[in-house]
Amino acid sequence: MNKKWWIGLLFLLLQAGGAEAQELQAKVVVMANQVGSRVDRKVFTTLQNAITNFLNNRKWTKETWQPNERINCNFFINIQNALDGNTYQATLTVQAARPVYNSSYESPLVNFIDENLIFRYVEFQQLEFNENRVTGNDPLVSNLTAVLAYYVNIILGMDGDSFALKGGEPYFIKAQNIVNNSPDSRDILGWKAFDGQRNRYWLMENLTSARYNLIHDALYTYFRQGLDQFYEKEVEARKAVLSALQLFNTINSEIPNSMILPFFFQGRASELSKMFKKSSPEEKAQALDLLSRLDITNANTYKLELR
Repeated sequence: MNKKWWIGLLFLLLQAGGAEAQELQAKVVVMANQVGSRVDRKVFTTLQNAITNFLNNRKWTKETWQPNERINCNFFINIQNALDGNTYQATLTVQAARPVYNSSYESPLVNFIDENLIFRYVEFQQLEFNENRVTGNDPLVSNLTAVLAYYVNIILGMDGDSFALKGGEPYFIKAQNIVNNSPDSRDILGWKAFDGQRNRYWLMENLTSARYNLIHDALYTYFRQGLDQFYEKEVEARKAVLSALQLFNTINSEIPNSMILPFFFQGRASELSKMFKKSSPEEKAQALDLLSRLDITNANTYKLELR
């Protein structure tokens, strides 16, 4: 075999292998300002690095992702209390965004604070997750990776739904599997229906129940037929976004107080206000009416921006 030909083939194979990337480009921050000095601060640095590796270096799907397709996301863990037995209580803020076609803008996919994170961690402990054995040997140890894996699949699902109709379904089902097999302990909250109205259980339920099928139509319409078309077809794109809002409104009318609506609208008021600022008076009035009902927290912002 010609030596130069072989070297060239090897180079191409290496390039092809290097083109495959993991799904996430996650930035992780672990804050522990509220924890007393009895805990060595190096533990939290080690934990931050371990979570970063867990999120970014694990293969979460069977798909091939290019480096530029990785989803930008943030995981912010604010440790509020250090308990006995290397156990910590914390909140987890999860943020993710996807690029809008023909622009440098990224639209939010997830912007959520989970108030109920409790886990056990010993420095240099391996972070392990097995979707066939979510609960592991120690529920408090397993709860950290179960929660992280759950939100990874929510991010992948929201991203998938934004590019193809029901494109996120496989990942929402994986999130459902984590919920159904979640670590169980009297100190662990967020996985059960009775743990509250805005938790991991209800988010999963809203994204997998047939009652909420319109959610997936709304997400696809909003992102793919709306935002992604703004550069080339602004008028049509704005109408598509309005159609998505009408779908969200149908859900809100049929199933009031669902979790998915505030989950979707969290951190989106600025984006929506800018989209409808150039609308006709009639379209602007329609948008204002819908947004004031769907995103009550930001109703005054919409009134001010879309008057």
